[in-house]
Amino acid sequence: MRGLINEAFRQYYKLRMGRIDHFRRHPHPVQAALFEKFLLAGRSTEWGKTYDYKSIKTPQDYRERVPVQQYEAFSPLIRRVIMGERDVLWPGKTQWFSKSSGTTDDNSKYIPITYDNLRYCHIRSCWDSMTLLYDQRPDMRLFAAKIALMGGSLNPWPDNPKATTGDISAIMMHHLPGVSRPNFAPDMETALMSNLEAKIERMSDILPKEDVAMIGGVPTWVVVLFRRILEKTGKDNMLEVWPNFQAYMHGGVSFKPYIEQFKDFIPSDDFSYQEIYNASEGYFGAQDDFSDEGMLLFLDNGIYYEFLPTDQWNLENPKAIGLEEVELGVNYAIVITTNSGLWRYLPGDTVMFTSNTPYRIKVTGRTKHFVNAFGEEVMVENTDMALAKTCMQTGTIVNEYTVAPVYFQGGNKGGHQWLIEFERAPADMRLFNELLDQNLQEINSDYEAKRTNNMALEQLQLNVLPKNTFMNWMKSKGKYGGQNKIPRLANHREIIDEILLFVGEQA
Repeated sequence: MRGLINEAFRQYYKLRMGRIDHFRRHPHPVQAALFEKFLLAGRSTEWGKTYDYKSIKTPQDYRERVPVQQYEAFSPLIRRVIMGERDVLWPGKTQWFSKSSGTTDDNSKYIPITYDNLRYCHIRSCWDSMTLLYDQRPDMRLFAAKIALMGGSLNPWPDNPKATTGDISAIMMHHLPGVSRPNFAPDMETALMSNLEAKIERMSDILPKEDVAMIGGVPTWVVVLFRRILEKTGKDNMLEVWPNFQAYMHGGVSFKPYIEQFKDFIPSDDFSYQEIYNASEGYFGAQDDFSDEGMLLFLDNGIYYEFLPTDQWNLENPKAIGLEEVELGVNYAIVITTNSGLWRYLPGDTVMFTSNTPYRIKVTGRTKHFVNAFGEEVMVENTDMALAKTCMQTGTIVNEYTVAPVYFQGGNKGGHQWLIEFERAPADMRLFNELLDQNLQEINSDYEAKRTNNMALEQLQLNVLPKNTFMNWMKSKGKYGGQNKIPRLANHREIIDEILLFVGEQA
């Protein structure tokens, strides 16, 4: 019976490929139609009246009339929406709000999840990701087995119990149709538990008894779950636990630092990894070609896109460009207009286009997460790549890391300080340090220029932290689990000094 169900989904996904192929072939008309639809919807809202949407005729009018803004500009309006006001940012009332904590140095943000946004952005994109997975792997048997998910939790808003907040993963799981829930594991009660440690304990008891074909979740927490399952079962790898395990759908953080760990967890050349780009603000894309690191940009899923070149990031009135103007291999900050009422919103992610036929992107970091204290312009993608290469060269596995500048003091030169927590430490730490520095120079020419003959920067400093340091530090900040992430890079020393102080206090 399950085999027949899986075959029915396979045929359904083949039909869905027609719509995906349409926006792959006709990206600009699809985005133009979405733009017109959003303008029409926004006219009746308080926001649309403020910016006189009725008089906006073209994308150029839109860019001149409505400023690019970050969460702080929307926050007072979103609070009113949470309290039950209607027609503020999007027509009607909104019941669901995604709590986005992001990296541990950010305050919580509450992103409206309207009915339109839930159905035509997040849920549609989830189905599209599955469609692309089956397109790349026609032998997938996800609906002949189980799909394991690691989600967050849901809570009523204290001052308005009719409003519900939680991770976007939890909101999506809550809205799974009843008929499809038997295909997912664990049960909803477990999946939506708020205590992550208790959830992992229960999941590690439940999931080994299931026939799991795919798992989805942020790598940081999937690693924790896998370790606990292997501890409890005594198995050597996850394929011994789940013999029919075929795929891992991952996102939230770069997968590069985790590659070596997952090779140990899943020792198979026939296993598929699909990267997705799903955030509280929207579900932006997924890999449609597993031989290409780029993710297909979802252009017909409730998001109208613009992009900020790097020279505009820190300007008071930045000028964004349209999709038709982007260039390959250039970093942009993504700007979105969505069917949740985010108008020319800057989520803070940076992307680079790897293809424009069709449009594919890769996430390169965050506008606030970089190290450029000396003109080296090091971004998260650079450090992830350098670390992944160094791990391959040395047979090393890294759990977590963070980087900050070391400023000029007295007659000393500046540099970078890395805090690294190893799962499998290198046999020669000095060699690891040298290789990491060399690999970063090969990847980033600005860093290389500053490092030449130690002219401006000394070789990076490496501090090895005890296992579980990052997790324990996040717990101490009340930022454990969900979508909370460790900031990989910072152009200041506040985070790294806080972690070093925490390590000293724990010693």
